[in-house]
Amino acid sequence: MTVSADGLPGTAAPGVPAPPPGLVVVGHFDQPPTYGISRPRGADSWLFTWTTGGRGRLWHGSAEATAGAGDLVVLAPGVPHGYAVDPGARHWRFWWAHCQARTSWRSWLRPYDAGEGMYVVTPTPDSVHGRVEAAFRRMLADARWTGTEAPPATAPGGDAVAVAHGTAARELALCSLEEVVLLTAGTARAQPPRPGIDARVRRAEALMAADPAAPHTVRSLAEHVALSPSRFAHLFTRQLGQSPMRVLREARLRHAARLLESTDLSVERVAAASGFVSPFHFNRVFRERYGRPPGAYRGSGPMVGA
Repeated sequence: MTVSADGLPGTAAPGVPAPPPGLVVVGHFDQPPTYGISRPRGADSWLFTWTTGGRGRLWHGSAEATAGAGDLVVLAPGVPHGYAVDPGARHWRFWWAHCQARTSWRSWLRPYDAGEGMYVVTPTPDSVHGRVEAAFRRMLADARWTGTEAPPATAPGGDAVAVAHGTAARELALCSLEEVVLLTAGTARAQPPRPGIDARVRRAEALMAADPAAPHTVRSLAEHVALSPSRFAHLFTRQLGQSPMRVLREARLRHAARLLESTDLSVERVAAASGFVSPFHFNRVFRERYGRPPGAYRGSGPMVGA
């Protein structure tokens, strides 16, 4: 065992460097069992790790997590932390990124809070893993962009680490990382298909959840699942206990609540972005659902259980 860049037991390979505030650093490691990093003072930036093979162990204050393939673990700044190959594992292959997290990411990660600023996003469906890794690869390439020529299609072969110095490179890299957060945090706790629910009803429900602001109608949803409007409405209501339009309204209200938590859009723009034609109607139904008007909800945060 050798000493890492942090002066603590680890491999000769450098640890994930903690950059000064404002920089974005991204990389890809495949480390042997002797690898380990400890930062008793934590870091000034957020650390995102996405495991693609083997197992890693991460600790953050008193919180701990074991990361396997398809797990996103995020560590907030300012808390003592460390990470290593999990005991008994032959290696740990993972993507990582150090940066200042965008404000909106915190609300997306909040359901996965494991304590002390550690967020463990798991399990994520296999269907998003390829796209998540593609986003990290794009991030590694974009971090090198100077803004004076076409962005690189891929990172140079063999490069494991890149630092985004320029404004354009940082923004492109952060956009890719935002895609990672959305893909993982948005799907990790998706409910499994309920037994006995018709596949056509599930498809219609998923369509509304994925794009609640679209101008869905009973007719358009019925056409999507190849049913007549009357047959679709009857089947949907009988199996879910709510009409399609009631379920759509709930999806739109949840979407609006997330926008209020994570953006500074005006209430009118939140209403429009969530599929509500009338801001007055939006205010009324939002208050019925969450117990307070949209402006007050934004000011005090979500209610417990909301």
